[in-house]
Amino acid sequence: MKTTETAHPKAKEKDGLAPSDLNTPTDLTAEAVAAISEALRELLADVFALYVKTKNFHWHMSGAHFRDYHLLLDEHSEQIFAMSDAIAERARKIGGTTLRSIGDIARHQTLKDNDEEFVAPKDMLAELCADNQSLARSMRNKHQICEHHGDVATTSMIETWIDETERRTWFLFETIRRS
Repeated sequence: MKTTETAHPKAKEKDGLAPSDLNTPTDLTAEAVAAISEALRELLADVFALYVKTKNFHWHMSGAHFRDYHLLLDEHSEQIFAMSDAIAERARKIGGTTLRSIGDIARHQTLKDNDEEFVAPKDMLAELCADNQSLARSMRNKHQICEHHGDVATTSMIETWIDETERRTWFLFETIRRS
């Protein structure tokens, strides 16, 4: 088994540990670890952004369908948040690193935040539907990166997340259509 080596020029040794101690033995090449870790970092940033937006809309939901929408978004946010640890741990399992802060999330996310004081319920659901579609597209691109480097474990995980994301998109679309 080969251990990937990643250069950390700014990092300093602490408590007898060096940044290279984060490397995990893997048979993936250093190039593969770098590419897959970056893809997972971007995915994780978007997952956190979507989670916060979904919770924001959950907390600020109003109107005639409040209970149904409130519960739907709570279910969706739980599912989205559940992905976060698996994504980060996958990057670490292959010897990469992951996000470290809110600022790091902001630098890597592609999904847009919504800081509006009021958003109509139907507009909330439409925005989340579009964001989930965007996330699925992004995951397909990341799947190709992992597949190119022979990382079948990550591709398998992404396939499951794409299915979950498409299900959320479907539910949001059907909810908007009937309201």
